[in-house]
Amino acid sequence: MAIDYTKPPRHAPGASAISLEKVQSAAPRLVNLYKAAQVSLEKSGLSGQRAAVYLILDRSRSMNAHYKDGTAQYLAEQVLGLSAHLDDDGTVPVVFFSTEVDGVSEVKLDAYEGRINELHSGYGAMGRTNYHLAMQAVIDHYTASGAADPALVIFQTDGGPTSRTAAEHVLCTAARLPIFWQFIGFGDPDSKQFDFLRKLDDLPVPAKRIVDNAGFFPAGPTPREVPDAKIYASLMSEFPLWLRAARAAGILR
Repeated sequence: MAIDYTKPPRHAPGASAISLEKVQSAAPRLVNLYKAAQVSLEKSGLSGQRAAVYLILDRSRSMNAHYKDGTAQYLAEQVLGLSAHLDDDGTVPVVFFSTEVDGVSEVKLDAYEGRINELHSGYGAMGRTNYHLAMQAVIDHYTASGAADPALVIFQTDGGPTSRTAAEHVLCTAARLPIFWQFIGFGDPDSKQFDFLRKLDDLPVPAKRIVDNAGFFPAGPTPREVPDAKIYASLMSEFPLWLRAARAAGILR
């Protein structure tokens, strides 16, 4: 069932961008995720917050199993459930990357089931890992959209990038934009494969960037088994801190 966005809804202060009733009608299988995301937002003091939500998915060769077993698809569903509180268009742009940007598409509340693997299977061979190209694709999309709200980018990967210098440069340059990057790692949390993401998370302010515009958490080798509540709590752990810092720095109104 399509969602009617022809008349922008009038929300009470603190209300979600899309109501539970609309989610029940358009995407009943996402209702539990929607409710879990709402609890996390309330705990984080973000009820009523608006943001353009993006998802970046790793298509490097080592990610193959996570597409086959539905883990990548489920992450997209979790992000869609969160986005329904933050953005009233019912759509999450999705950037797939490996050596380059493999494709840019979207998932919607009324068109999401099986969508990730459908897109993934059409993008050809899986390659290496280059963060910066996917990040730039999101920056370009966001700036072209003319959005007034900040962007929350959920960036999934299972390891460090081929070009670390380029990734760090884009992140630091983008710190002046109203964009927050929340990295989520699939894999052994104690592995050195996430050392670079921890470095990005801890880049000094203001020596490297005007504000801390990134967070990172490892979801472990079997992310699908992590409770939804824990995923949402981790996704929201640093976003509120960035919102306050970005307002103080004049990046957000």
